[in-house]
Formats: sequence, C-alpha cells, structure tokens
Amino acid sequence: MLDLKQLRDEIDVIDNEIVRLFEKRMEICSQVADYKISTGKQVFDKEREVQKIKTLKAKAHSHFNATGVEELFQQIMSMSRKLQYQLLTEHGIEEETDFTMIEELPMKDVKVVFQGVEGAYSYAAMQAYFGHGITSFHVKTWRDAMDAIVNGQADYAVLPIENSTAGIVADIYDLLVEYNLYIVGEQIIKCEHALLGLPEASLEDIKEVYSHPQALAQCKMFLESNPQWKTREIENTAAAAKKIKKDGDVTHAAIASKAAAQFHGLKVLKEQIYHNVNNSTRFIIVSKNQCYEKNANKISICFELPHESGTLYNMLSHIIYNGLNMTKIESRPITGKNWEYRFFVDFEGNLEQSAVKNALRGIGQEANSLRVFGNY
Repeated sequence: MLDLKQLRDEIDVIDNEIVRLFEKRMEICSQVADYKISTGKQVFDKEREVQKIKTLKAKAHSHFNATGVEELFQQIMSMSRKLQYQLLTEHGIEEETDFTMIEELPMKDVKVVFQGVEGAYSYAAMQAYFGHGITSFHVKTWRDAMDAIVNGQADYAVLPIENSTAGIVADIYDLLVEYNLYIVGEQIIKCEHALLGLPEASLEDIKEVYSHPQALAQCKMFLESNPQWKTREIENTAAAAKKIKKDGDVTHAAIASKAAAQFHGLKVLKEQIYHNVNNSTRFIIVSKNQCYEKNANKISICFELPHESGTLYNMLSHIIYNGLNMTKIESRPITGKNWEYRFFVDFEGNLEQSAVKNALRGIGQEANSLRVFGNY
C-alpha cells in the first residue's frame, strides 16, 4: 500500500529542486536583461517564446502533461519578462510619455461644458468639482461635449461614465477611444431623486410622471405604490423638471434632483423616493491637455489583445505582479472585429511610480495596442 507521507516527502524534494532551478533561471534572465539593456534589444520576443513552448510541449509524455507544460512555461516566461522590465526601469531606461505632471489643474476662469441642462446631475457634478468662478454651457449630446473640447470652445467637459446601479455608460467609453482627449479628474454625485411639481401642486393632483428611464427604474417601488400614475420617459431628469415648469400642468410631475427643483422654481412633493440609498453616478472631467496632478492616484487605460487563450490574464498579471490595486475592468466590442474586445481598466497609482511604469511597459509591449486615458 502506498505511503502518503513518503509520497509527500518526495514531492517536497522535487518542489525544493524546482525552486532552486527557478531562481537559477531568473538569475540568468537578469543577465539577459543586462545584454538587452546594452544592445537596446526588445524584451518581448513572441516568435521565440512560441517556438520554445512548442519544443518543450513535445518533450511531455501525455496530452495532459503537454498542456501543463505550456501553461507552466507561459508563466515562467511571463515572470522573466517582468523581471527584465523592472531592471530596465531601475537602469533609468523608461518608456517615453507625453504626460506632464502639474501641481494642480487650472480651475479659475475656465470654460466647462456639460451634457443636458442646468439642474441635471452633470450640472451638479460640475459645480461640485469646479465650484464658482467658471463659465459653463450645456450641449445636447456627449459627442457635442467632446467636440466643444476639440474645437476650443471649452477647457473641460463633465461626462457621466458609471452609475452604481445601472452600470457603465457604454457610449462614453466608445467616445474616449474615438477622441484624442484625456481624463484629468472625477466627481461622484449621489443620485437623490425627488418628485417635483408646480408650486401649487400636491401629491393628490399628480397623474403623470416624467423622467429619464433609469431614474424611473430607480424609483420603481415608489411609483408602484401609486399605480394610478402614468410614467413618461424623457432624455434626462433635468429636462423633465424643465418640461413641468414649461407645461404649467398641475397634474404633471418630474423625478429629478432637488437642485433641479431650485433651479426651475418647482416644489419638492416627495424626497428620497429612490429605493437604493447608495445610488451614485461617477463623472469624469475631460480635457485635451495631457497632464496629471502631482497627487493623482488613479490611472485609466484601455488595451486590445491578440485573440488567443490567456492573453487577458497576461495583461492583468502586470498590474498584479507590480503590487497595484485594480479597481475596475470593462470590455467593449471592437468595431469591425467580430468577437474581439477592447478592455478598459482602472487601477491605483501615479505615473511617477516605478511599479506603474513597469506595468505599463509590460502591457504596452505585449498588447496589440495600449492607450493611457489619464492619471487623476
């Protein structure tokens, strides 16, 4: 009968030998890095790695073992590259970046554009981030806001990118890829929906409620407690408030913010009608200036990958291996490439940090493309 303790002891001996050989291999890899530093040769040589793994797989004696050998050496080679990237950084050989570090963003006497109308949550986000002393104007669409930056009509744009209950604003991700603009800040606004009516209205008067589809969904329980009301969808919450004021119909109400009520001279008929008290929207501040503040601590990037097994893990491993905390990952389909995706990742860090430089170097060399949207 097999002795389990004896088998485990034999495994321990093998594992110790694997560690010894691994460290020896990494020592030689550091010498390879020295050679590449002196010659300027690229760290990542995909064709050589593919051929090397193919040769090693052929030495295995079963299909299962061959697959295991492939996975094992993919990881070993990945760790070897990470060591070489770190050594490059330590020797002062850094990837060129066009980002400029500044003490703080210019906030006074600037022009800011937002989508929607005054009283919208984007308007509230703008006020919360910039305060007073700015010139602002609104546009109809998010694309219009981007164009205003490109055309020099505005210095910054305030755009919603994510809601804690409804998820990402996919169109914003696509626009970030399309436009050569940068994220320089963010602002989180709590969505505290209220029911707004004309000053002379009461709850008993209401027959129709207007708002954005998401706001209607976020207040579903309240609306269901008043089944006699009809709901009407409109492009945004502030526009709903504006419509109520313009129509002058005491039977109409809007779901919007209290700020919208104040701006349009409406009455708050009922506060806190949303069922998720943690409902918030994250807005990004976009500029055409490729800069970041000295104390910036979040980085947003996107990359495209070869359509091959394990490539996403390889990209994310650069963030993990360098001790960086990834806070978000999203994917969007790439136009014209069926079943291929572009990945958007947020992680904590500053472009001045060695760990960040190592991670971006690795992703940049191994992905099909990499773009840094900003450090903020």
